[in-house]
Amino acid sequence: LPTYIWGGQEYSISSLSEEDTVMDLKQSIKSLTGVLPERQKLLGLKVKGKPAEDEVKLGSLKLKPNTKIMMMGTREESLEEVLAPHPENDDVVNDFDIEEEVIEVENREENLAKIARRVKDYKVEELNPPREGKRLLVLDVDYTLFDHKSCAESGQELMRPYLHEFLTSAYEDYDIVIWSATSMKWIDAKMKELGVTDNPNYKITFMLDSAAMITVHTPKRGVVEVKPLGVIWGKYGEFYNRRNTIMFDDIGRNFLMNPQNGLKIRPFMKAHLNREKDRELYKLSQYLKEIAKLEDFSGLNHKHWERYLSKRQHH
Repeated sequence: LPTYIWGGQEYSISSLSEEDTVMDLKQSIKSLTGVLPERQKLLGLKVKGKPAEDEVKLGSLKLKPNTKIMMMGTREESLEEVLAPHPENDDVVNDFDIEEEVIEVENREENLAKIARRVKDYKVEELNPPREGKRLLVLDVDYTLFDHKSCAESGQELMRPYLHEFLTSAYEDYDIVIWSATSMKWIDAKMKELGVTDNPNYKITFMLDSAAMITVHTPKRGVVEVKPLGVIWGKYGEFYNRRNTIMFDDIGRNFLMNPQNGLKIRPFMKAHLNREKDRELYKLSQYLKEIAKLEDFSGLNHKHWERYLSKRQHH
């Protein structure tokens, strides 16, 4: 694969294949350089003399090995801004009325092929081995576990209430995976700062970053990035599958490839105002305990988790 030159530095990107598109390439360049896709100008990627469009497959560009491609583009004010997810309030925009859109996206050949490539090429760095017989809990970071937008002396102040109690309780029944749409450097730093990485009361099985995500084309929204659980199931099929996996994220579109497994958590924002009253993780740890009694999660509708919980608790 070609090397990209930006600001006098060379970057090589190895995780892409011929089937990936120019947009997939721009997303990878974003995680390396912090330059947003819409600000990147790639010199030397041409189709019939015109700059290649985002949906063109890299294989059709017939690049020679060791090609060097110049990228023009400026980084946003600071890397933090870029690697942290967009502040746009996703609630309104992204809550896909998930039903009809999903059917189409979830089973599209090209999306399954992208997942298969991630299974093959994405390197998971296992922190702790998967445990026989445990369920799987996949957690987003930003606005799910902490408020990454407010200012504070320390990450601890922005941590969602009950975080460590929640993880300790979940760990009894679930292996825990952290998956954030940012870069691994950033996830690593955040988890250390929050005291999650080496907590004596629970362990993290592994962490995934934006490179494990895929872009899918949706009829209404155009191209969006999602977190396909199929990447985990493909790599760890003997432990985890769609019947024993649940995933929390504050952005509904991240579940597009596996809508039934996603639970849309209320975003934790404005930590200073909400630190005293946010009980989401406390209640969700009770929900996780309840459903861990089930052999199979696939009959659950996590949209109604609170209703499910209060029914169980009042019996």
